[in-house]
Amino acid sequence: MRELLESVADGEVSVAEAEAKLTGYATNGAGRFDAARETRRGVPEAVLCDGKTPNEVAELAATAVETAGRALVTRADEEHVDAVRRRLDANHPEAIVTIHERANLLVAHGPEFELPNIDATVGIVSAGTSDAIPAGEAAVIAAEMGATVEELHDVGVASIARMLDEVDTLRAVDALVVAAGREGALPTVVAGLVNTPVIGLPVSNGYGHASGGEAALSGMLQSCTVLSTVNIDAGFVAGAQAGLIARAVGGAREE
Repeated sequence: MRELLESVADGEVSVAEAEAKLTGYATNGAGRFDAARETRRGVPEAVLCDGKTPNEVAELAATAVETAGRALVTRADEEHVDAVRRRLDANHPEAIVTIHERANLLVAHGPEFELPNIDATVGIVSAGTSDAIPAGEAAVIAAEMGATVEELHDVGVASIARMLDEVDTLRAVDALVVAAGREGALPTVVAGLVNTPVIGLPVSNGYGHASGGEAALSGMLQSCTVLSTVNIDAGFVAGAQAGLIARAVGGAREE
């Protein structure tokens, strides 16, 4: 602890970094950033934009880069992205910022951040183009956890031949996230054809009785094939769960 305090006094370590090392989190005007979540849980902390002002998101993102070496900003609109860019340009100009537009997600890596490398592959499958936002979120999170990600889009059951043509690809990966809206049938069909863990991701697209993804959620929960299901549009959760499976698989391969 003495060395840490001396580093703060010498200006080598910021107050936020020191707080994160001592308590696991860093406090700022927008809240508390859980800098130790990835070490503790294996899943990186993210900044959810919903319910936060652009300035609050920017402050949390800057704290994330400062204490964890990386910021993941989810459900980001243009105002949030602009605010984060301005704050990072001012406080962490060396950070590398990537915008995943279809996933509504911003990623910033500090100069010393090293992405984990897991010897396992996660497949991200979507029924149609309308599923791109939550499916894209899942893909980014799994990749940020260190997995190799293979994406397969527009293979919904309305023309099931599209999916059947890709069965060999589906069977070759170590975990699958399958996103679908409307009645949510695709994860059930995929799960019946592979021996890979399947995570169903219900999407809030569709009209009529689809009810904002509730029909897809109900269909996946009632699946007669074995799969796990996350909440509606919960791409982060699905990608993180697939990343944890990939980490376990990669660890087993190393032994």
